[in-house]
Amino acid sequence: MSGDITARTLREWRLPMPAADADKEVRGHVLIVAGSREIPGAVLLAATAALRAGAGKLSIATAASVAPQIGIMVPEARVIGLAETAEGGLLAGDVASLLETCRKASAVLIGPGMQDEAASAALVRVLLPHCADAALILDAGAMCLARDGWRFDSPVLLTPHAGELANLTGADKDHINAGQEQAARQAAQTWQATVALKGALTVIATPAGEQWRHQGGNTGLAISGSGDVLAGLIAGLAARGATLEQAAAWGVALHAMAGEQLSLRHGPLGYLAREISAEVPALLRALAAD
Repeated sequence: MSGDITARTLREWRLPMPAADADKEVRGHVLIVAGSREIPGAVLLAATAALRAGAGKLSIATAASVAPQIGIMVPEARVIGLAETAEGGLLAGDVASLLETCRKASAVLIGPGMQDEAASAALVRVLLPHCADAALILDAGAMCLARDGWRFDSPVLLTPHAGELANLTGADKDHINAGQEQAARQAAQTWQATVALKGALTVIATPAGEQWRHQGGNTGLAISGSGDVLAGLIAGLAARGATLEQAAAWGVALHAMAGEQLSLRHGPLGYLAREISAEVPALLRALAAD
């Protein structure tokens, strides 16, 4: 399946739906490893989005210095506090409970709001073997592992924008923007990963050569925290049982549709990333209608 992502595409590519008597385990368990003492809000944005996308259970691993506050702000979550580097990175030290949670999770999102690239790369290397049975999404700082032609051994989704892809591959940003489909396809094949190259035009490419395009949303979505929301939406959809490419396609479309809804009420600029997730349940209901 390939092509443009439209409302019709989504209605024909239906998300897994739990039965009426399903419990939270059936709806999937999301683990989000993210944040830092300077950017704790990224965790909140991603976590809220994952729940709004329909995931049933949520665990968070974040900086110990902000873990109690995150636990209060996201009462639906179990929160694991991780030791930090001087630069604000999350340490891959005594993380036995985190590794066990990785093994139990349906979907794992790593990266939003993380600092200290070296620490982030080390943490991802530790976690990767324990995420083999989960849908794994690497976003923001966690994508640093993909630099220098890294190839993944198990299914993973990376979510770079053009600037991040340029940083990871050494390619010119303008060249990437001029040929997004080719850039996404090449990255997917190089990394053996599904890649969602984000922008006004978003291109999703798989290692097998499948490709989808989405054009939509508005300039109001270009705001701090918007990418964290998108990553959380994708993780929540993957936890429900969607494949990585389906979760990415639905997540990108829902994110854009939510921006359109918000622009109708607030105008094209000025709405906040924290407001995007609240639009998603109604959009899911509308898209599920026959």
